[in-house]
Amino acid sequence: MNQKIKESLKISSIPVVFASLCCLAPVVLVLVGVSTVSFAASLADTFYGDYKWYFRLAGLVSLIVALVIYLRRKGVCTLDEAKKRRNEIFNIVALSLIAGVVGYIFFLYVVVHYIGVFIGLWS
Repeated sequence: MNQKIKESLKISSIPVVFASLCCLAPVVLVLVGVSTVSFAASLADTFYGDYKWYFRLAGLVSLIVALVIYLRRKGVCTLDEAKKRRNEIFNIVALSLIAGVVGYIFFLYVVVHYIGVFIGLWS
């Protein structure tokens, strides 16, 4: 696999989890044994129904922070350096954004959904 793709997957993995916490948190509460299934289902309905855009915004903000940290570690600390390496920066930002969106859709609507169905959180 291409090095840039691996890096973009690493960059976008934690933001995908942050964005998915609206439905992941109730699943984790049930799996840990802290919550009942009915309370977790109600919590998931509230989080996903009323607050899903806040979780998505938190995921986007954490993706931006992860990109800034990644670029700083790669030596892009000044505007002159950013101008010199703008194609590389654009590529890693685009790949990370695509990986984040695809990862969010897959993780939330496939992985978390089927875990929730398995434990009886939603049907």
